[in-house]
Amino acid sequence: MKIDAYYSHLNGWEWLQVQRPGFWEEIKKIIDSIDAESHKIKISKEKGMLGKKLYDPRALNITFKKLLEEKNWFESRVNYWVTDDAELIRETLSLDSNKQKEVIEASGKSPIHSYNQTDFVKDKVAIEVQFGKYSFIAYDLFVKHLAFYVGSKIDCGVEILPMKVMQSEMSSGPGYYEGALYHLVRQGRGVPAVPLVLVGISQ
Repeated sequence: MKIDAYYSHLNGWEWLQVQRPGFWEEIKKIIDSIDAESHKIKISKEKGMLGKKLYDPRALNITFKKLLEEKNWFESRVNYWVTDDAELIRETLSLDSNKQKEVIEASGKSPIHSYNQTDFVKDKVAIEVQFGKYSFIAYDLFVKHLAFYVGSKIDCGVEILPMKVMQSEMSSGPGYYEGALYHLVRQGRGVPAVPLVLVGISQ
């Protein structure tokens, strides 16, 4: 596989070059080492592609997980507490989870436990490999990475997506780089307020 395109949001790529030299090359080498054709093992049952061999997102995810974990990229989880009071949420956003719960309870509200989980984090950089539906990409970009950034768990996020040429050889549903790029740019230069690198890969 190879990187066909990337987009640096809020200087995410530039930040990596300066603050985490070697990370970009490490990511590139992992992608380059994956044989895409060996993951074309899903037999389509969809009308119009019946019987055609397609890329298997699950198999691709397993391979990425193995290769990234070999380089010490591991899952990270951020716990937090929510309630139905917007002002209270603003007040507790920057607090650690235990303090959030304490403040919410002290106000007379009921705290509700929640969390954000990112598959791969190392030295305050998060990687999401997304072969799922487009809504998952939006959640990664506008919720997950941002939540980790606001919580000082990361300083930069990397989102790895298939290019349209690769996505067209998957079952219907997965998002793709060009579509995600459009929606990211459409939000304006400062949204989301977290440095990101959007990465488009193909076979």
